[in-house]
Amino acid sequence: MVAGAVTRQVGNLPADLTSFVGRRRELAEIRRLLSASRLVTLTGVGGVGKTRLALRAAAEQRRAFDSVWLVDLSTVTDPALVAETVTATMGVRDESAPCPMDALEQVLSSQRTLLVLDNCEHLRDACAVLADRLLRAAPELRILATSRQSLGITGEHQMKICPLPVPEPDRPLSRRSLELYDGISLLTERAAAVLPGFTVTEDNQEAVVELCRQLDGIPLAIELAAVRLRVLSVNALVERLRDRYRMLTGGSSAAVPRQQTLHALVDWSFQLLPGAERTLWTRMSIFPSHFDLDAVEAVCTGGGIERDDVLDLLDALLDKSLLLREELSGTVRYRMLDTLREFGRKRLGGPERRSLQRRHRDHYLLLARQAAAEWFGPHQFLWSRRLDLEQAHLRAAMDFCLQEPCETEAGLLMALCLTDPCWLANAYYNEGRHWLDRMLWAAPEPTVLRALALCADAELVFTQGDTDRGRHLLAESRALAERLGDPGALAQTSLIAGMAEHYCGDYAKATPLLERAVVEEEAVGNLSGLLIALITLAASVGYLGDRPRATELFERALALTEAHGECSGRAWVHTIFAIHLWQGGENARALEMARGSLLLARDLGDRMNIATNLEVIAWVETCEGRHPCAARLLAVSEEIGRSVGMAPCRDKRFAEFHERCLASLRASLGDRALSRELRRGNRLTTDEAIEEALGERAEGGPAHADEAVAEAWPTPPGGPATAVSAVEPSPLTRREQEIAELIAQGRSNKEIASALVISQRTVEGHVEHTLDKLGFASRAQIAAWMAARQAGGRS
Repeated sequence: MVAGAVTRQVGNLPADLTSFVGRRRELAEIRRLLSASRLVTLTGVGGVGKTRLALRAAAEQRRAFDSVWLVDLSTVTDPALVAETVTATMGVRDESAPCPMDALEQVLSSQRTLLVLDNCEHLRDACAVLADRLLRAAPELRILATSRQSLGITGEHQMKICPLPVPEPDRPLSRRSLELYDGISLLTERAAAVLPGFTVTEDNQEAVVELCRQLDGIPLAIELAAVRLRVLSVNALVERLRDRYRMLTGGSSAAVPRQQTLHALVDWSFQLLPGAERTLWTRMSIFPSHFDLDAVEAVCTGGGIERDDVLDLLDALLDKSLLLREELSGTVRYRMLDTLREFGRKRLGGPERRSLQRRHRDHYLLLARQAAAEWFGPHQFLWSRRLDLEQAHLRAAMDFCLQEPCETEAGLLMALCLTDPCWLANAYYNEGRHWLDRMLWAAPEPTVLRALALCADAELVFTQGDTDRGRHLLAESRALAERLGDPGALAQTSLIAGMAEHYCGDYAKATPLLERAVVEEEAVGNLSGLLIALITLAASVGYLGDRPRATELFERALALTEAHGECSGRAWVHTIFAIHLWQGGENARALEMARGSLLLARDLGDRMNIATNLEVIAWVETCEGRHPCAARLLAVSEEIGRSVGMAPCRDKRFAEFHERCLASLRASLGDRALSRELRRGNRLTTDEAIEEALGERAEGGPAHADEAVAEAWPTPPGGPATAVSAVEPSPLTRREQEIAELIAQGRSNKEIASALVISQRTVEGHVEHTLDKLGFASRAQIAAWMAARQAGGRS
């Protein structure tokens, strides 16, 4: 053959054997990167579809090049054979060239070529040397590589390939909305190939979604699962996926061995790692959810891994796509896919697993104790967000305490520490009772800790209106506190007893108990208990007719919160003070105070306070003659109350005010109009109701996207929002519209929060509501939708 010649073909890309599903945005991004960079490396976890995506991108770019070549390096084990493999693939033969690399340089220097280097991870250094030399010698060459980690040379653009989108937990589903998720589409297509006629139906859609979630949206895992549907139903496969590595076998016999089973594929990645990275992978599998750097340093160090080495090891695992980096609530978190986590856990021996679980428990117990100690102060917003992020870890730590002998006392302490900052602050009453009940049963020893935990449990129980159960818990707590003579426990029993009588409407009996609680809580330095005692005492004496003393107590409570920079309690002072003002006919002041409290509650995520404020504002609006608005707010308040397990009649006076308000609205609007407004209220989201309560929402505006509107823009993820031009009014609230416009400008949640002077947590909530209303799965779709509306002149 003539020196430097190539065989008569312009490439070797294989034809597609199955349909290509989704990935439109990724393909567009690869096109953009290849136009700006000469080396693009697709990285991602094994089985995520890097090779298939690279082949599709190369096929789409074929006409822009003289030749397009796929070089499969998966079976090459000797780094010295990388260049030889490329020349053999391309058919380059030049006996005059001293080495294969020289021959490649000569041929490629005169051609516009796209070279796809597939599976570079085990030959990373050799591939980096080859790419660097060829790119310097051939100015018209473009390289598209796939690897678990980047090649690490100058000019390289790395693109992380994520698993296919699948529905988030707790998101409302419909058959039409499922079509927007590429993970669901892939399973449906592959299942239909092996089981003709397979479709997603109302009977199997929940199982289909759960299957794709359990498989992390990893295309290889989904395709292997689809094969199993020849002999199993979707429901049965979901049940059996507890041992996913055994179940997901039987892939294509033409695939390389490591791709034939999920276990082999993950083991391939594991075997390529240095020892320290393997050790950290297995140890991090103890984390049930996303985690931060502090947790890794506290739980996974020692025995060959120094604390100072953790950051570099995490960076290495991130670079190899074995770990994902996320930013949640302004903090960096790391996440391991369930598939990789399960692989790591299988490699932990029993003693090592228990040791790691104990260290995990110790870390999160320390976190819970710190949260409890700092809760009454200026850091409540931070602790509220932090504990919300750590919820899965806190549950796992408490579960360990219940499963392991001699650990129940630590579990009881952890549950007690979480009562104020987690379960009461976020209205997680059922969950709080669940853990406290289990811990109290498991740790029956007569200790001060038990007396305090009984009180905490009683407070949650009374909040939910279970008076009999609450009195039983309180009596046991009181008897134990008196037996032990502990001032702190005695103060708590006085407080909870006073609150119980207040809820039942016996204010004369509640007042002396609460007065004693004020003295006792102040004496032991329990500021949180002191604040609750002051608020409840103020309300009780106000109901008894002593308005001047009630006002004095409210002002003392406010001063206490302001002196310590506390927000959660201050919101409740404003709420109950607003009721006091409303009873005295001071509607304007009451409305202003309730609205201020509502803003605080929204940013803190205190759903119980949100529900209470919406109710109070409804009472004021009724007195001011704004009856439709009042009816809608009442409906939302009741719905939120039901969602958090808060009994409408838990407070006797509240129940009376509620019924009086309903009677007034019925008399003013009539049964038919009242029912209509209550239904409209039931269609409002919490954020929409808050905007209406704050006076920020236009009367009669659209409460929610109805089905007809939703059908008007069924845009798939990453696709153009072409059908939006037919949509009439936007289903978004004014605030959601503002946030959507900023998303379209490319702003992050943090930047949006700064621009609108609201918390990042509030922005995240608005974004989630917007995605739900529009039936979208990504911010990019919101941006496309906004662009289409603006182009149509209806922004």
